[in-house]
Amino acid sequence: MSDFTKENISDLLFQNVDSIVIVDAQKGSYQAVKRTGLFEKIIQDTGSYNDLLKRLWFNINNSSNQISMDYQVFVPMLGKFSGKYSNKINFLYEDVIHCVQIAIYPLDTQNTQYLFLLDELDNSEYIRDFAANNKVDTIKNSYLFSMYVDLIKDTTHGINVTEISNDSMNYAVSYSTWRHTIVNMIEPDDQSLFLKRTSPEYLKANLLPGKTTSFDCQMKNLAGDYIWVKLIFSRSNTTNEDDFRFVYMVQNIHEESMELFETLKKYENLASKDTLTNIFNHGRIETEIVNAIESLKITDSPISIMMFDIDYFKKVNDVYGHSVGDNVLKQFVKIICDFFEPYNTKIGRWGGEEFVCVCYDNTFDNVKKLAEEVRKKIESESFDSVVKVTCSIGLTELQPNDTPLVAFNRVDSAMYQAKNNGRNQVVIK
Repeated sequence: MSDFTKENISDLLFQNVDSIVIVDAQKGSYQAVKRTGLFEKIIQDTGSYNDLLKRLWFNINNSSNQISMDYQVFVPMLGKFSGKYSNKINFLYEDVIHCVQIAIYPLDTQNTQYLFLLDELDNSEYIRDFAANNKVDTIKNSYLFSMYVDLIKDTTHGINVTEISNDSMNYAVSYSTWRHTIVNMIEPDDQSLFLKRTSPEYLKANLLPGKTTSFDCQMKNLAGDYIWVKLIFSRSNTTNEDDFRFVYMVQNIHEESMELFETLKKYENLASKDTLTNIFNHGRIETEIVNAIESLKITDSPISIMMFDIDYFKKVNDVYGHSVGDNVLKQFVKIICDFFEPYNTKIGRWGGEEFVCVCYDNTFDNVKKLAEEVRKKIESESFDSVVKVTCSIGLTELQPNDTPLVAFNRVDSAMYQAKNNGRNQVVIK
């Protein structure tokens, strides 16, 4: 042991470390003193310090994908070290996951120059770490982000971004700066809620010691895609009322949220569809008329309402039976749905053999022609074992001063006038 000196220790260090990099953070540059193996491929002789940080830290964990440009605003904050720092990172290069040990030493008292020592760990080291941390990672990975916040000091520390690394990262950023930067990653419709619920004033007024609060919103992940997350705030349980330290976490709830929305949509459809014809039921098409009236108040686009009644439908049931009658109703609906498919229309069953069509974004002259065309198409169609089916149609254009009741009474009156005038015709009011 007495044979070792500062000089040969330096030589041994230089020989055994895979890569040595000198960083000048003030100038934003680096110089590689040594590069071997993997680091010959991923680090240049000289380059931008920001590029080096992005290459080493800002790739998505176990992936060659870089994080989205939105999050790269945090890169300069990552490279400020107030003391010695060590970490392990995993990233994918040439379809192989590499585990790299990083040790960083400040070279001056101003913390503007650093010595980076980089080593690639062998596979057995990586596998051992993976096996040891696998259960913990399964839990942690549902939390995309976590950090500790001190509102009084306006500081953050212990920041962990699981998509980048399972270890805490070295950010030097105040809470107020972080908050007004990260809001740009929140879906625009949710940004005002985010700013309200994350404001120091709100948290001080609403988060008691030991208590937790949360809310859901959409937020960009590191790949730049909006996902549903739960933002969680848990305040430290202390007896000091002026101690406003808390843990902030972002939980990935996207898969569960999408399943919930799909289920809600399914039940919404069930609640709004007619079970026989699979178009809007009475309540939903009635709501559509109300919506159309409201829409007319804020747009100049024309809206019309068309009402159909199948002529002598009672005879179909009496002569051929209700099974044939149901088939006639379904075929009738298919004809009018197929006919109006190219147009912006909403179709619903008003009741029995009566149907309503709300026609958007089409001039009244065009809708008149369409009404006559669909009447003729129905008249020429063959219906199951029924020889002939016709329909009576009422048509009206919505007016700015219409109420839903006034508009419906007008189209209903037009449809009954078509029936009273001999059926199989269009009446306009």
